[in-house]
Parts: sequence; C-alpha cells; structure tokens
Amino acid sequence: MRLSIVIVNYNVRYFLEQCLHSVEEAIKGLECEVFVVDNNSVDGSNEMVIAKFPWVKLIANKENTGFSKANNQAISIAKGDYILLLNPDTLLEQDTLRKCVAFMDEHADAGGLGIKMVDGKGKFLPESKRGLPTPDVAFYKIFGLSSLFPKSKLFGKYHLSYLDNNQTHEVDILSGAFMMLRKKTIEKVGSLDETFFMYGEDIDLSYRITKGGYKNYYFPEARIIHYKGESTKKSSINYVFVFYNAMIIFAKKHFSQNNARLFSILIHIAIYLRAGMAILTRLLQTLLLPIMDALVIYLGSLVIVNYWESHVTYTIGGHYPDIFLLLILPLYVVVWLFSVFVAGGYDKPLKIRKIIAGILAGSVAILVFYALLPSEFRFSRAIILLSGLWALISMISIRLILHFSGFKDYRLGYTINKRFIIAGEENEANRVADLLHKTLINPAFIGLVSLNRDEEKATGFIGSLNQISEIISIYKIDEVIFCARDIPAQQIIDIMSQLQQNEVDFKIAPPESLSIIGSNSINTTGDLYVIDINSVGKPNNLRNKRLFDLAVALVLLPLSPVLMWITKNPFSFIVNLFKVLLGIRSFVGYSNRDNNILPRIKTGVLNPTDVFPDKKISPETSSRLNMLYARDYKMGTDLNIIWRGFRNLGRN
Repeated sequence: MRLSIVIVNYNVRYFLEQCLHSVEEAIKGLECEVFVVDNNSVDGSNEMVIAKFPWVKLIANKENTGFSKANNQAISIAKGDYILLLNPDTLLEQDTLRKCVAFMDEHADAGGLGIKMVDGKGKFLPESKRGLPTPDVAFYKIFGLSSLFPKSKLFGKYHLSYLDNNQTHEVDILSGAFMMLRKKTIEKVGSLDETFFMYGEDIDLSYRITKGGYKNYYFPEARIIHYKGESTKKSSINYVFVFYNAMIIFAKKHFSQNNARLFSILIHIAIYLRAGMAILTRLLQTLLLPIMDALVIYLGSLVIVNYWESHVTYTIGGHYPDIFLLLILPLYVVVWLFSVFVAGGYDKPLKIRKIIAGILAGSVAILVFYALLPSEFRFSRAIILLSGLWALISMISIRLILHFSGFKDYRLGYTINKRFIIAGEENEANRVADLLHKTLINPAFIGLVSLNRDEEKATGFIGSLNQISEIISIYKIDEVIFCARDIPAQQIIDIMSQLQQNEVDFKIAPPESLSIIGSNSINTTGDLYVIDINSVGKPNNLRNKRLFDLAVALVLLPLSPVLMWITKNPFSFIVNLFKVLLGIRSFVGYSNRDNNILPRIKTGVLNPTDVFPDKKISPETSSRLNMLYARDYKMGTDLNIIWRGFRNLGRN
C-alpha cells in the first residue's frame, strides 16, 4: 500500500463531500486507502459518506475525541508507506498526490512534506511554510514585526516569508491541513500527541520529526485549495484561547524551563491582547450603529421638543418637565431602536424597508401606550410623530452615508440580485443553473460559459473559458461558479489566481450535490455557501420565529383548559406549550425527512406537511415542502400551519 489518507471531520458535511470528490480523482493510479474519522457530527456527514463514497473507510466516533486522537485512530491501522493528514475543507488537484509520493520516494531524508496552499480566491496562504515558534519568533509575530518586515530573515521567521513561495525549501513546521508523513518516521518519533485537542499538534509532530533526524519539506509544485477554519472560526475568542494554550503546551514540552516560562508570558500577553481585541471588535461591530442611531435620534428629538415647547405648548413661558426629557423621550428612542432590531433593520446587508417597518411599528406601539397613560404623562402626540419622522429620516441618512462612504460592513442590501456565470459542460452547467433558479430568489443574470470555443456555439453559452475575464467585465459578473465534475482543480486554481484583481467571488459546485462551496459568504472567508436555502436560518428570521413562538404560546396558555380538548392528545398539548416557552421546541419545524441539507432550526411540534392534514404526502413532496419553508420563511407561514394543523399540537 503506497498511501493512506486520513481525514478528520466535524460538522462540515459539504466541504467533506467536495474534498472526497477531489480525493477520488487524485488517487487514480495509486494504491491507496482513505479513512474518514468523524467526531460525532450531527449534520449528516456519516450518511453522506456511506451513500456517496462507499470505498471510504469510515470511523464514526460517538463523541468529539479531538483532532489528534481521531487521526491516531486511523494512523494505528493504516497500511500505507506514506500517511497523509488532510483537512476536509480542502480541494486537491488531480496530480497532487502522485507528485507528493514521487517527491517522498526521491528524498529518503524527508520525514514530512507540506505543499502550496491557496485560499478560495487563489491567494497564497502563508501557513504553507512556517518556522519553529521560539520565544523570539513568537514575539515578532505577536507584536506585528513579522507583518511589517516580511522579507527580513530576522523578523519573517514565523511564516518564513523571506523564502520564495515557488521554490522547494526545508522548513521547520508543516500545516496539519496537508501533512504527508513517512510511516517509518511516525513509527520512530510517535504519532500525534493527544494532549493537544485541536491546534498545535502539527507543530509538535513537525518538531519531533526534525529532532528524530528527518527533514520537513515545503513542496510548491503540488497545490491545494484550503478554505481555512471551518470547524472553528479563527476570529472567535474560543479560537484565541485554544490556539495559544496549545502553544503553551508545546513550549512546556520542548523548551528549557526558562525559555518555556518566557514563551508562556508572551503567549499570555498575546491571549489577552487578541481576546481583548476580539471582544472590543465584536462589541463595536454590534453596538456602533445602534449607538449612533440613539444619539442622533435623541439629539434631534431634543431640538423638536425645544421648538414645540417654545412655539406651540408654552408660548408665554414654561418648559416640559425633566421626567419627559430624561426618561420618557429616551424610552421612545429605545422603543424605536428595539422595533427596528426586531424588524431586522440591523441585520446585514442593511435594508431600508426594514428600517421603515421598524419605525412605523415602534411609533404605533408608542402611540398605543401613550393613550393608556394618565393625563399628566401625555405630553404631546405631535412630538411623538415628529420625532418618529426624524428617527426614520436620520436612520436612513446614516445608512446611506455609510454605504456611499464604502464601509463594507454597512453596505445596503446589494446582494439580492447577483449576476452569475457558470463554467462547465452543458448538462452540468444547466443542473447548477437550475439549482440557482430553484433556490435563489431573483438572480439578476445567470450565464453559461463553455470549456472551449467549439462548445460555445451550443445554445445557452455566452462564451468560453478562455474569454472569462472579458465576460466578467462585459456582463458585470458578481460570482463565478466552476463545475468540479467538468473542470480539473488545477485549472480552477489557475483561473482564480489569474483573476485575483477582479472584484468577483469564486464558487465550486461539486457533482451531484445541492451545495456550492466558495471563497466567502455573507460573513467570513471560507464559509459554506449553499445558494440561499437559508431564509429561515437568517438571524432576523430566527429571532422573529422565536418571538412568534413566545407570543402564540402566551396566547394559547390561558386558553389551554378549553383548547386542549380540541387536540388529539390534550395533555401533550400542555407539555408542548411549556417546551415552546422554554425554547426546547418550536411550534413549526421540518418534517423528519432530508432536513440535514437545510438550515438548522429547533424541532417543531408541527411541520409544513400539516397544511394538508387530509392528504397522504410522499417523501419527495415532504422534502420539497421543507425546502420551500426554509427558503421563503415568513411568520404568516407558521400561523397558517398552526391554524390548519391545530389538532396535532399535542403531537409528541
């Protein structure tokens, strides 16, 4: 056996699917075995592997054992001369494995091999080659000197950035995303240290390889796409603590006591700096816009109050009481902001119509509450209306200013009508186009690009792959989707690298899959992008769904002594009401079929099939209803399902 490939998976089903498709192509002509070790995923990964890749040796753990232990499970039974540790969020070129095996055959001193990694836009990933993180190297990295002076042999040691990215080099540290190891080397220096749960284990093993008398090589003639950080988001506070604590474990294990202590001090400084910055950044991103809105609305309302009291209410002297200015008026502002929040006015991309809906709802709520107050607290309806108008004008103005100033985090809703091109052969390109039409609401344009000029003449193609730069420019394309069944990964990477300067996103459509994997989504680079089968999973819809559940439960609970006898299972009806109130269940969820491909929501008492209580629903229809519910979620849909399926609200 020449090669054993080990992939550890944790809840990244769609990335794993694409990865295994690329592995299937890359192992052709090699005597090879492939292990997938799943760490108790709940996204249907195991079922997908069994159904689509029966040649894979699946190890399904019943708990998340961590990266090191999961890899060691497969390493202990691997039969290959070489063992490849491979991340699931990667895509191999067809000749990647053959080139790497040949390199290892030719270099008997090689204990480990890493290769050139690029991200989903074709940009080189600096972690492809790294130096040993000694205290001085860690200092240069933590305090930014390595970024300021990347070509310096002194300051650029962390990513060895002074070495040519396109030349083979000996390196200290390999990346665990793609780490080819000689089996004999592992038998000599040992497998991954299971003290490391996640992160740091690749550094530790790389160091032990060099201490064992072998060399680690960086080999840029083979490439992969690495989407980076799908199992743990690298901007998260959790990542900061896990990663840097792994560095402390490494230092205590391998450095002298004094160096380990110095390293630990530096790492703790880094932890507090990074964690503090992460918390501050997140707070600013979350609160900056609401704070701006609150200040502008309140200050503008004070101007309105000052004018109204001097020209209308107290024309011969007098002022509104302090309680109005310091308590009542700020409460108005809070109600408007809360209403805008509930309406989704702070969700990104920003949408003006949600601002309008929120301000109108808030104004109505304030006026209703105003009418219930004692006369001494009813100061002026006109001020409410004028301040509400000012709130609407100011909030829209703030967003327009931010949008046209170029702040990416505060762009107005420009992603609704994207323009796509799909590159592939006719059948597969049409399949992906059909997926877009079914799951994406109002795509502005979908064009097909052929693989060569001969196919270009076929009906439906707007050009060929060698014209892609011109097509992007002429048709003002936002996203390019490559059909992985028809286009080799090497060609995809080459095209992405050539088009780096274009303001477009790149996606890859694996064969026979509902997923489209890409360089970035709404939030972060490297996220899975399933074309807009995610309406119900959007933050504002999840929030509205929860508020809807609470409101309905609070209405039904006082009436439950009567309503319970209408349902098929009266006592379970009461239990379900409390489960919904506590957030354990929702009134409406998916039916139990094929829901792994859809956004995750709470288990429902009812499901979309309850709209047709007297009809027998086929599995295909049930799946379609689930998809439509997920894509086009509205609170009115939940209300309709509850109304039609009320008798089933006692369902267990």
